[in-house]
Amino acid sequence: MSQEAPDELSLALDLEAPPIYYNKADYIQTASGNKVSRNSVLCGSQNISLVGNSVVKPGVVLRGDLQLLKIGKFVIVGDGCVLRPSYKKYKGNIAFFPMSIGDYVTIGPKSIVCAAQIGSCVDIGENCVISKRCILKDNSMILPGTILPPDTIVPPLTVFGGIPGRYLGELPESQPIVQKEHAMTEYRRFLPSAKSGGATPKASTPKAKAAKSPSNAQLSP
Repeated sequence: MSQEAPDELSLALDLEAPPIYYNKADYIQTASGNKVSRNSVLCGSQNISLVGNSVVKPGVVLRGDLQLLKIGKFVIVGDGCVLRPSYKKYKGNIAFFPMSIGDYVTIGPKSIVCAAQIGSCVDIGENCVISKRCILKDNSMILPGTILPPDTIVPPLTVFGGIPGRYLGELPESQPIVQKEHAMTEYRRFLPSAKSGGATPKASTPKAKAAKSPSNAQLSP
């Protein structure tokens, strides 16, 4: 066994939260450390860029077929999330805008994100709806179950929550450090189970259709 695997396990065991084990056959792992579920759907994979050390969990839908979708490092996309570029109607036509997501971002399960931009060190809770053209600035937080109306701008170091989502308070200046550590922790504790086997499955065997396989996305080396 390589030395790298025990080191990762020891890091995970040092954390307050226990490791989360997954079947290695159910994920595609790239050289840059991205872990993409074979049960996720990447539409227009040529327009999807994952910088590295991110996790895309089962049931996630990434709509790169509509516009460019750029995802930074240490981004955790929870089960069943949908990331879809925002749009605006203009003279009877629909224009889609690129979506960019910064580093150290966590998106809770079953959230729908149509934002124009999400900064770094942002925490989005589960079951949220981030409507079209929203902008979430660096170091902000969206509480679980929040529905942000279209064109909402969430300032840095603020918390938004409720239906519709509204300003609820300020975050401490330490929030960037806390969120960065949280995102890195979530990545480190997500480990392949010992029963997964050694060899990484070939990219030609995902459960999703070949045209939507994450193996063709721009997963940086």
